[in-house]
Amino acid sequence: MLTTLKNAFKMKELRKKLLYTFAMLVVIRLGSQLPVPGVDRTYFSRWFAAQTGDAFNFFDAFTGGSFLNMSLFALNITPYITSSIIIQLLTIAIPKLEEMQKDGEDGRKKLTAITRYVTVALALVESTAMAVGFGRSGLLEDFNALNVITVVTAMTAGSAFLMWIGERITENGIGNGISIVLVINIVSRMPQDLSNLFSQFVLGRPVAAAVVAAVVILAIIVAMVILVILLNDATRKIPVQYAKKIQGRKMVGGQSSNIPLKVNTAGVIPVIFASSIMQFPVIICQLAGYNGNGVWSHILKGLSSNNWCKPSEPLYSVGLVLYVVLVIFFAYFYTSITFNPLEIANNMKKQGGFIPGIRPGKPTSDYLTKILNYIIFIGACGLTIVCVLPFFFNGIFGANVSFGGTSLIIIVSVVLETLKQIESLMLVRNYKGFLND
Repeated sequence: MLTTLKNAFKMKELRKKLLYTFAMLVVIRLGSQLPVPGVDRTYFSRWFAAQTGDAFNFFDAFTGGSFLNMSLFALNITPYITSSIIIQLLTIAIPKLEEMQKDGEDGRKKLTAITRYVTVALALVESTAMAVGFGRSGLLEDFNALNVITVVTAMTAGSAFLMWIGERITENGIGNGISIVLVINIVSRMPQDLSNLFSQFVLGRPVAAAVVAAVVILAIIVAMVILVILLNDATRKIPVQYAKKIQGRKMVGGQSSNIPLKVNTAGVIPVIFASSIMQFPVIICQLAGYNGNGVWSHILKGLSSNNWCKPSEPLYSVGLVLYVVLVIFFAYFYTSITFNPLEIANNMKKQGGFIPGIRPGKPTSDYLTKILNYIIFIGACGLTIVCVLPFFFNGIFGANVSFGGTSLIIIVSVVLETLKQIESLMLVRNYKGFLND
């Protein structure tokens, strides 16, 4: 990794891209510290301390602490992520959007424009709900129309500006801009989390116990990172053979290829979907100031990950079982709408391709579906292990940190993809140099 970056800085074009990306990241972190006018920045600190659930912790981790500090980037790029998921799902339900998706570069530009509009609309709705809902209970220093409009405008503009920065990084920098913004937000919280772990398990203990605790913490983090890397890179390659055919006076075809099926086909999307569904009722109740009575109180506690894996309250771990089921379900669901075995089988048949030992057409589609279902289950199980481990250590040992399984998957995936892009740009540069010589 360090060698790749060192070699990249030796090339003028890549150096410019890397420095541009770094400059944008500095702007993001500066913006995360700028307060929204007319807001009591200590409000959410007090409000968070009074909450028993963890519904907003996930959101705050994705905003790099901007939400808790009520900065201009309080909403961050979460409206854009939500908008992207909504548009992607709607392409299955709305034929017009599906046509755009298949209509090459022009179609993708139209979908991007729609995603931007939906992002601004979502940011407007979310900021209005926060300004009005929390403003009445003390978020705003003075609850009046001018302050509400100021907060809504500032937070919506901040979210739109971050979306613009993400697109500029994609265009002029290195990697996927939106993913880079998300990663820098998550990473910005890690020093504080590591400091909390050090204070909780290492500081003030006997030397031997402190060393063992530090080694165990480091080993767990390294093991999880390695597991995420293996999960991210694991693929099942389906061999494809193309038949020979005559075009004009030449014999073409006959080459071998493969279809790479990623084990973690859906990426981190199943975890985001499952977490959102589990936290939605808790968020609504917290915003309404309702803590539940009787059975509803137990249900709300079961939906909160803070209560999972606690030996003193094993009943609430039923929520963890529901979470695992949702992760596996969404792994299958999301893959089913983004990967079409029948379409791939038909395209292979048109091009004269076939899987050795499998007849073209529907048998090929059935074979791909069978293989896909098998590797999706393996990927979903690996994804579940990565996501459940932090809940286990939180419940048993009280090690509550923001960089859970979801954050690690995002960080590792984005870092690996960015390094691959740097290496490919370096390879292209070397080829150009060879041709020029």
